[in-house]
Amino acid sequence: MTTSIRPSKYRVVELNISVHVDAVDGTQMAAKITGTFGLDGARYPFTAIAFGRIGGQNIGATLDDGVQAKLRSAGHDPEDVAMEIQRRLLRGEMSIPENLKKESFLDD
Repeated sequence: MTTSIRPSKYRVVELNISVHVDAVDGTQMAAKITGTFGLDGARYPFTAIAFGRIGGQNIGATLDDGVQAKLRSAGHDPEDVAMEIQRRLLRGEMSIPENLKKESFLDD
């Protein structure tokens, strides 16, 4: 058996997560995103801050303490889940409501 000596923050873990954006408040420069993600048949809320332009696009997703506790009890690392949500948001791998237009928060 091989044991990795790299800390969790350096692992790349791909999780089967579906991300749905409920709302985006802000501008193309900085916006607050609220939504839900699905994992293991359950849905959980998340919030994220998206900002861009200088150095490219960045998104920081956060999970509240209750969601983190539920994820831990299901055997998931909340940090890995938050990173996967961020990756999916950056890649555009998400669903959005019909009334939310991508043009309202994406660069031209």
